[in-house]
Amino acid sequence: MPSLTRRALLSKLAFATPTMAEVQGDHTLIHIFLRGGADTLNLWVPYADDRYYRLRPALAIPAPGKGSDAALRLNDHYALHPALKPLEAAYQEGRLGAVQSVGVDNTSGSHFECQDQMEHGDSMHGIPAGGGWLGRYLRLRAGAKASPLSAVAIGTTLPESLRGAPAVSVLEHLEDISLKAAGKHAEEVVTALQSLYGADVSLLGERGLETLDLFRRLSALQQRTDGPDHGATYPSAPFGSGLREIARLVKARLGLQVACIDLGGWDTHFFQGNSSGTQAQQIKLLAEGIAALETDLEEHRARYTIMVTTEFGRRVYENASLGTDHGRGFTLMALGDRVKGGQVIGGWPIQADDDVNVNTPGPGGLIAETDYRQVFAEVLRGSLGLTTQEATQVFPGIVPQKVGLM
Repeated sequence: MPSLTRRALLSKLAFATPTMAEVQGDHTLIHIFLRGGADTLNLWVPYADDRYYRLRPALAIPAPGKGSDAALRLNDHYALHPALKPLEAAYQEGRLGAVQSVGVDNTSGSHFECQDQMEHGDSMHGIPAGGGWLGRYLRLRAGAKASPLSAVAIGTTLPESLRGAPAVSVLEHLEDISLKAAGKHAEEVVTALQSLYGADVSLLGERGLETLDLFRRLSALQQRTDGPDHGATYPSAPFGSGLREIARLVKARLGLQVACIDLGGWDTHFFQGNSSGTQAQQIKLLAEGIAALETDLEEHRARYTIMVTTEFGRRVYENASLGTDHGRGFTLMALGDRVKGGQVIGGWPIQADDDVNVNTPGPGGLIAETDYRQVFAEVLRGSLGLTTQEATQVFPGIVPQKVGLM
């Protein structure tokens, strides 16, 4: 049987008590980041404004009722991209909502700068808070008792938003977390370590037993061979498999508070397409992935909230390469039982055809009327119970204001 010292084990893992994790992880915030600056004007289509069609003669989505590839009407102003059809019912049920004209106060148009600022929860004009906004929240709430499964990033790198969290796991599959032992010796390792820690009355022994208990529960989850519930079918892309892993953790009640997952491919400077094409394929992947998770977690819908964001939107007008260039404001959307859905909050702040955003510093597009930190804070409040006092610590310098999304 391979040897494994308690120091070697606990130097890699510092798990909280399962009881604490389960209490704090009763609700999960699933943060989806659309990397590349998504053109949300073609996701939430402002079909009632003729300027949208004049400024996008090749890229605009046909208005509702204008053919088989037309947008899906939501209200008198907005419609959904047809590839978002899998989420239409959630909007009609009041579980899917959006905030228009959200953005950072960075006018550089740089992917790196805007993503970095957003993930750190900073303002260009304030003192950097240090770490990521989700990391600060988790540190406030869990402290030294955090479990590595209270925060999970799907992928191979730690997102900046989770930087500074007391504990976090970066993984592609749950099977990445296991006791490494040859053959069938893993159970023998667990039994031996349990005996070792059982004789230790110190905090180290207590934490060791908690760790082993979590290993056992993870092992039981990993050994399940049944697929997603209710016939849910996830897209075959990594985004789909990542959402499936998040669903497994939510169902297992292992204390998951925050899950982060990225979906790239939104930097559509060239041949963006409209109802079909490059962007439409990404929209379809996004919608089908979220819809599969919704189906899989049908009995658990009160236990998670999904927030979808991007670093900035695109310009209102199309470019000469049949694409869209970097803009400012974007549409943030959220889905869940705690969301006040069935609405698109915010204005439609573009200027006249001849001077689209010429009086606004930085790239054109929607003016960023709503500070992204206000929306993030409200989503944290509605999903994970962030208090007003905590909001000023997670997002230094803001005075929390009601957005109306949660």
